[in-house]
Amino acid sequence: MTEPVDMQAIVDRLAVALGHSVLIEDVDQYPVWWSTVGAVDRTRMRTILNRHVDPAAAAVIARFKLAEAVGPVRTPTMPDADMWARWCVPIRHKDQLLGFVWVLDPDQTVAEKHLPMLVECAELAAETMAHARQAAENTTCRRDELIDRLLAAPDSDAARALARLEGLSSGTRVQVYAPAIAGGWLLPNEMSAHVAGTPAPSATSGAPLPLAELGEAVRRATATRRAIAAGARIDPASWDGLGAWRLIIEAPESLSPSDIHPGATVLAHQSNTTLMATARVVLDHGGDIAAAAKVLHLHRTTLYYRIDRILELTGVDLRTGPARIDLQLALWLEAFRRTAGHS
Repeated sequence: MTEPVDMQAIVDRLAVALGHSVLIEDVDQYPVWWSTVGAVDRTRMRTILNRHVDPAAAAVIARFKLAEAVGPVRTPTMPDADMWARWCVPIRHKDQLLGFVWVLDPDQTVAEKHLPMLVECAELAAETMAHARQAAENTTCRRDELIDRLLAAPDSDAARALARLEGLSSGTRVQVYAPAIAGGWLLPNEMSAHVAGTPAPSATSGAPLPLAELGEAVRRATATRRAIAAGARIDPASWDGLGAWRLIIEAPESLSPSDIHPGATVLAHQSNTTLMATARVVLDHGGDIAAAAKVLHLHRTTLYYRIDRILELTGVDLRTGPARIDLQLALWLEAFRRTAGHS
């Protein structure tokens, strides 16, 4: 196809020439172009108004093997599907089914001599739809390429190119959600990137960042998800709410939990994880025994026994003393490092 074809104008002319309503659907039976001339049946009305086909009407494709048809097929009146008699012509491009042309014909006034017009319409629709599909695929490939560049490193050139491709302003800022939500660019590891609104909503990656820094937004979202997996209690689940967990996230790999407090390693190497879990809960509740016992579903006597045992192993009394902070941070780091595969 050398020049774009105005399919809506073609559908309008066909409908006037035949004196009947014409509808072109894509392969998923979503209405693309249509022109209404005179009365229509209930199925056609619902298809246009609701932008989808009822199951009973959709089943006509399989019932009459329309997807395999090589030319126009006339289907009879079907009261059970609220459908008048109509003509159907499959739309194909290089043997690939792209959709269907439908022409209502309740009075059997569409004759053999009219069928070439239906076929020509289907052929033009095939070229137009194939061109649109190829353009969309090219756009998708280019978008994926630019996003990959941005994920690898800050890249102003890639950001400008992506903004032009998507029709965005040069000052576009983005946020990342993990897990992904609808309406954005899908990213690896079940994340999605979204153009930030005004005001910007809470997102896993926190406040919006320039498009060129999409990779940093992904890093923040990934770190936030790992912190939550490690037991961080933040609401909403956002980089901006991590607080002291940011220290854990940014800690160099050379810093081990035992460097902060050796008690974390001692508890981590116990054959039973009960004591480590108990220490986390008590410390994360500021030493509040009643609150910790409620969370752990323990009688206070049992909790006191565990606290005494932790004191024996680590030298830290979870109820008092400055060493509690060191042990708490060490336990956080221990838990965070264990989420290394969680991205």
